[in-house]
Amino acid sequence: MPTTTDDQPDAPSTSPRRRALLITLVSISGAVLVLDQLSKAWALASLVEGERRELVGNLLGLQLVFNSGAALSIATGMTWVLTIVATVVVVIVVRASRRIGSRAWAVALGLLLGGALGNLVDRLVRDPGFAQGEVVDFIAYADWFVGNVADIAIVVAAVLVVILAALGIHIDGTRDSRETLDADADADDETATTTSTTEQNA
Repeated sequence: MPTTTDDQPDAPSTSPRRRALLITLVSISGAVLVLDQLSKAWALASLVEGERRELVGNLLGLQLVFNSGAALSIATGMTWVLTIVATVVVVIVVRASRRIGSRAWAVALGLLLGGALGNLVDRLVRDPGFAQGEVVDFIAYADWFVGNVADIAIVVAAVLVVILAALGIHIDGTRDSRETLDADADADDETATTTSTTEQNA
C-alpha cells in the first residue's frame, strides 16, 4: 500500500525525534493524571455527595458521585473486570508507543494513557478495596451523567484516534496516499452499487 511520511518517522527507536515524541506522550499522560487526581482530591474536600452545584444552569454542574461502574454507570458491580480492562488499555498504549512516529498520535495516546491511569488509580487505592475502588466523579453534564477529568481525556483521545484513522495517518507517522484513499472509496462505491443491483435483480 503506497504511503507518504508527513511526520517523517524515524526507524531507530532511540532517534532524537522518537525520544521527543515519547517525551510528549509521557508529559501529556502525566499532566492528565496529576490534574485528574488533584481535581478529585478537591472534589472530595469541597463537595458533599449527592448535592449538586449549578455552574451553567442545568447544563453543567458539580456533583460528587462514587462510581463502581464505567461511564454512565454501566457495568456497576463489575469493578474487577473494569480494573482489568483499564490495565490492559495501559499495557496496549505502552506497547504501541514503541512505534510512535506521529506527533498527533503522541497526543492522542498521551491523553488515553493519562485518562486510563487516572481512573485505574481510583480502582486500585480507593474504598472499598484494592482493585474494587470506586471512581470519583464530580462533573455533572445536565441530567445525563457525571464524569471526571480522566473521562474527558479519554473522550478527546477517542475523537483524535477516529480523525487520524479517517485521514489515513498511522501511529508510525506514515500516511496513506491520496490515490490509496480514493481507490478505497471507489471500491466501497462499487461494492455498494453491485449490492444494490443484486438486490434489485433478486
